[in-house]
Amino acid sequence: MTTIFILGGYGYTGKPLAKHLLAQTNANIIIAGRNLQKAQAFVDELKSPRATARLADAANLPSLTQALQGVTLCLVAAPTTHQAETVIRACMDAGVDYLDVQFAANKLKALYAAEDEIKKAGLCFITEAGYHPGLPAALIRYAATKLDTLDSANTAGYLNMRELPYTEAVDELMEGFLDYQAQTFKNGAWTKPTAWEMRKFNFGDDIGERTCTSMYFEELRDIPKLFPMLKETGFYIAGVNWFSDYIITMLVFIGLKLAPKRGIRPLGKLMWWAMGKTKPPYLVALKVEAKGLRNGKPAQVDVRIAHPDGYELTAIPVAAYLCQYLAGTARKCGVHMMGHIAEPIQLFKDMQMMGAEVIEFPGHSST
Repeated sequence: MTTIFILGGYGYTGKPLAKHLLAQTNANIIIAGRNLQKAQAFVDELKSPRATARLADAANLPSLTQALQGVTLCLVAAPTTHQAETVIRACMDAGVDYLDVQFAANKLKALYAAEDEIKKAGLCFITEAGYHPGLPAALIRYAATKLDTLDSANTAGYLNMRELPYTEAVDELMEGFLDYQAQTFKNGAWTKPTAWEMRKFNFGDDIGERTCTSMYFEELRDIPKLFPMLKETGFYIAGVNWFSDYIITMLVFIGLKLAPKRGIRPLGKLMWWAMGKTKPPYLVALKVEAKGLRNGKPAQVDVRIAHPDGYELTAIPVAAYLCQYLAGTARKCGVHMMGHIAEPIQLFKDMQMMGAEVIEFPGHSST
């Protein structure tokens, strides 16, 4: 029987992951973390004979390796990027596959450093899973199935959730600002990491047109290699309110340059507070605008994925991918991005079945 070990299984992302995996798969689920009492309380809430609790400390290699005994896959849903090397090593020592929903440069560096050893061990390590990163590359690959040639494919995200408590996961998000990259692929080449670009996207009637700012994800790096005719691609993030976009964001960038370590928590709380002062629609969405040729004629594919809850829209694509992993169709030895290894058509069908909105509508032009 397959056993999935969810590190941080009682957190905001871990909880919906556990619920979807119990509903969509036959796997046993272990809710793991440093607080066994919280893990057990959530297991009691799940009321499933396939769910159990286990103590696990991501900072302690022997302890975590022991906790992973009898496990098929370790799903990292906790803010443990500072312990990335320990978690990766524990998975290799225990001989278990790995998947994370984290966004951190140091994690990628640790994974690629261990890639040869991961391949030799016959293990499958999946990274950059979830909403973003995770879905941008999958959306581009989905759009490509509907075109004969892909000339351009730009993705954009909109994040507007009701006010939520500040957690350690936000600290990790803030650390991403320390080495923020804004590059895009234009005219057949990647621009400089500091080459900011603004672009307008129409997210649909409920959200409307938004001005978005370029933001780089590593999963996009190899997209031009997959589609040799591609001349332009990138990811852009929409603003949510003028105060957060033009005042708080600027203060955060300046503050992190002046105090890169001490500033993370106070500046993160400031930004989190500002992002909570928004108006409806409360929605998390991601879309692709792709252009190319179909049957020899110019065509555009415009697809939007959305959900009212950002934690759900992180968990749902992961659960949808893991359905493919468990079926044996999306498991390969080595280190892979979720957006590259998942079969996109089935991924979005399963996401829709799990409650995500998937809409394909007549293309809106972007400028």
